[in-house]
Amino acid sequence: MQSKATTPDQYMAELPADRKEAITKLRKEVLKNLPKGFKETMGYGMLGYVVPHSLYPDGYHCKPTDPLPFAGFASQKNFVAFYHMGIYSDPKLLKWFLAEYPKHTDAKLDMGKSCIRFKKPEKIPFKLFGELMSKITVKDWIAKYESVLKKPTKKK
Repeated sequence: MQSKATTPDQYMAELPADRKEAITKLRKEVLKNLPKGFKETMGYGMLGYVVPHSLYPDGYHCKPTDPLPFAGFASQKNFVAFYHMGIYSDPKLLKWFLAEYPKHTDAKLDMGKSCIRFKKPEKIPFKLFGELMSKITVKDWIAKYESVLKKPTKKK
């Protein structure tokens, strides 16, 4: 259920009524806690939070014309999905998130590598996602991304 919206406001306007309240609340919490430098945009049919080319001209290695992705969320067919590349790439941050999660919701954790899914939007731990967003600065994210992407070459 990928949106064809080209702006975050258009995306929000197109949401079904049963998801609009939760997505609005999630967006508000994310924007309130988003570190300076990240930019809200549309990407991959969802709300995305990226490092813009003005701060990281190389862009995303898979498609350099795209800004460097960091996080995003979307109303999918059967659930709300929240994506955060930090918990995928930083074991310490993942450990923190897994320890905090049960303190914020009684929903069973339904998680992939960077995707957390909620079949019941009212179970989304909004404050926890806000806190998660605040844990990595743009500078830290670029450093983490480059440390994984640009592995040191072995000396001969």
